[in-house]
Amino acid sequence: MEAIRRIRGGLWRVLEDRNVLGALFILPALLILVVFLAYPFFLGLWLSFTDAMIGRRGIFIGVAHYASLLKDSLFWVVTFNTFLYTIVAVAVKLILGLALAIVLNREFWGKSLVRAIVLLPWIVPTALSAIAWWWIYDAQFSVVSWVLKQAGIIQQNINFLGEPWLARWSVIVANIWRGVPFFAIGLLAGLQTIPPHLYEAAAIDGATGWSQFRHITWPLLLPLTAVVTVFSVIWTFADFQLIYILTRGGPANATHLYGTLAYQRAIQGGQMGEGAAIANFIFPVLLVCVIVAFRYLRRE
Repeated sequence: MEAIRRIRGGLWRVLEDRNVLGALFILPALLILVVFLAYPFFLGLWLSFTDAMIGRRGIFIGVAHYASLLKDSLFWVVTFNTFLYTIVAVAVKLILGLALAIVLNREFWGKSLVRAIVLLPWIVPTALSAIAWWWIYDAQFSVVSWVLKQAGIIQQNINFLGEPWLARWSVIVANIWRGVPFFAIGLLAGLQTIPPHLYEAAAIDGATGWSQFRHITWPLLLPLTAVVTVFSVIWTFADFQLIYILTRGGPANATHLYGTLAYQRAIQGGQMGEGAAIANFIFPVLLVCVIVAFRYLRRE
């Protein structure tokens, strides 16, 4: 009995230690991250150095897949598509999201309802919103083409997803529609933390609305804007669902991104090693984004 009491006492003393207790609390989350994030990542990294195929383990071949991809013209088209898609979509989402956040930060009738409506594109599942956009862009039944024809602007339907550059801009527009609410709500939260007396003092000094935005709003909102933008870059650069449902990477590979090409080579083509290598080209950009976000979060 005395030994049991000593064990219990020692156990309680250990649990009273903040460091031990903190480690126990984060252990379940750490296990989830290891099982569902770390293991798949390192498995994909390993597969990229092998000639593994579906149903066959493969052998180590070094950087052969990476060297082959750098000589593949399709890979460079996909690289162009991915960066164009990310840069344009994120830039427009930032501008529209900031403008929408400034409007929503003002007092007007029905503001709560408008905020709820603004969130809808972000709340709706990606697959469902992609199907809706697929219908909007349909070559025969496009509502956009119908409206333009009724207005006398065009004579025949526009094949949004059938021409390379039209398809590129079409998927970018769909991504912007889905991502603007994330910027708007995130930046709106930041705007509401700015003390009102700063604007009152600026107004007394004769500062115009643009001067107040330039010298008060933007500097105080910049750290949060950087973090929100970084997260959007990560999600946009690694996008898969929207592109796959709308175009499958077509027409003529004009909308293929790293994610869709990796899926095509690995799952549909059976080349697991090559698909993993394509997916790993996303990692350097994501790593830079994580480092930037971490620095701004620590600064905050």
